[in-house]
Amino acid sequence: MSQKPVALVLHGGAGVLAERAYDREIAHLEELAIKGRDRLARGDKAVDIAVTLVRAMEESGLYVAGKGASPNTAGRYELDASIMEGPDRRAGAVAALEGFVSPIQAARVVMEATPHVLIAGAGAADIARSHEVEEIAEPESYYTPAAVADDREIATGTVGCVVLDSEGHLCAATSTGGTLRKRWGRVGDTPIIGSGTWADARVAVSCTGQGEFFMRANAAADVSARIRYLGASLDQAVRGVLEDIGALGGDGGIIAVDSVGKVSARYNSQGMKHAIAHPDGKITAGVR
Repeated sequence: MSQKPVALVLHGGAGVLAERAYDREIAHLEELAIKGRDRLARGDKAVDIAVTLVRAMEESGLYVAGKGASPNTAGRYELDASIMEGPDRRAGAVAALEGFVSPIQAARVVMEATPHVLIAGAGAADIARSHEVEEIAEPESYYTPAAVADDREIATGTVGCVVLDSEGHLCAATSTGGTLRKRWGRVGDTPIIGSGTWADARVAVSCTGQGEFFMRANAAADVSARIRYLGASLDQAVRGVLEDIGALGGDGGIIAVDSVGKVSARYNSQGMKHAIAHPDGKITAGVR
C-alpha cells in the first residue's frame, strides 16, 4: 500500500521591505520546516505539529507575533491567534489576548476545551489561565518588537503553519501581534475563522498581510470555495484570492496545502518569509 503524502508550509509574514535582509528569519523557518518534516515522517498529528511550530515562531522574537509583537497606540500588547482542523472543522481563536507567551496554545484551548470558537480580551485571558497556558510576568521586559513602524508602512508580520499529516488530516494555525500602530481593541483577520485561517477536507490555509482586506475578502475560506465550486487547482485558488484582495487595495500573502499534498505560498506584497516541506521531503525557504 502506498504511503499517503505529507507536507507543510510556514510563513513569517508578508510585511517585508525590499532593502532589508531576512537571513535570520529564513534560517529559522527552514529549521522549523525540517523539524516539522521529521515529525510528519514519525506519524505525528497535524494539529500537534502546527501548534508546536507556531509557538516556536511566537517565542523567537523574529516576527510580529508573540515575543516580537509591538504595543498598540495605548501601549498594550494585544495578540490574536486561531487554529482550525479539517475535515470536522473544529476551530478555536483568541482576540486581544494580553499577558501570555503563546496565543496559539490559548486558541487550541478554546477549540478543545470549550463549546466556543472565538473568545476575546479578559475572557480569553481567563480561559488561558484556567488551563495553565504560560503567563508573562513582566510584559515590558518580555517583548522585543521585531519591526518598527515608520511613515512608509503599517508593518505586519503574522506567522502561520498549514499541515497535511500521514492520516490525511489538515490543520491551519495563525498567530499575530497585529499591524503596527494599531488602535487598542483592533482585531484583524487572524482570529476570524474564514478570513485569516481555514481548514476543511480539501485544504488548510493561513493568511498574512493587511487584515482588513482579508476580512473583506473572506480570504482563507474563499480558497476552499474556489476549489470546491470552480474546480480551481490549489495554486489557481490562492492566486485568485490574492487578485481579489489586490483589487480591493490590499496586499499580503497566503500559504496553503491540500488533501493530496500540493502546496502554495503566494503573495502580492514585496515578499513573504516562508518555508515548505514538500511531499518528497525537500525543504525550500525564502522571502521571494
